[in-house]
Amino acid sequence: MSVRTFKGRAVVKGNVSAEALVSKGGFNTLASYQHSLMFGDKTGKCSDQNNADLYKKPMAGKALCMPQTIGSTTGGLVLYTAACMSRQPACLLFSKEIDSLAAAGAILADVWTDNSMPTVDGLGDEFLEYVQSGDRITVKDDGVVEVER
Repeated sequence: MSVRTFKGRAVVKGNVSAEALVSKGGFNTLASYQHSLMFGDKTGKCSDQNNADLYKKPMAGKALCMPQTIGSTTGGLVLYTAACMSRQPACLLFSKEIDSLAAAGAILADVWTDNSMPTVDGLGDEFLEYVQSGDRITVKDDGVVEVER
């Protein structure tokens, strides 16, 4: 077992440990959550058929690792709604800087629900090259992210 540590910026502070789910490409929030939010899939299976890394994989309770979000301007509302319905990821981890829509969704979920998603951005390309789906992720309040395999 080895542990590698990365440091980013804590956008939404929190301490959490969860299994990694990694998207090497941009994460389309609306396309990924659409079926789960509309049709009652409580596991939050990814419905974005254009994301081969995540398609049909449950996202609820996972450490969602990605470079950035892409797609619809509803992205923040989708993340907030997923949290309202208890289908949110355990945390959001970005190799690049978070966009304002994803940040708004994570912050709204933290303020207005009991289902916070600790969110860290700026973890760097090396983070996304290293982390693999199934790794154990630990996020700390100060933006430190540990990847254990």
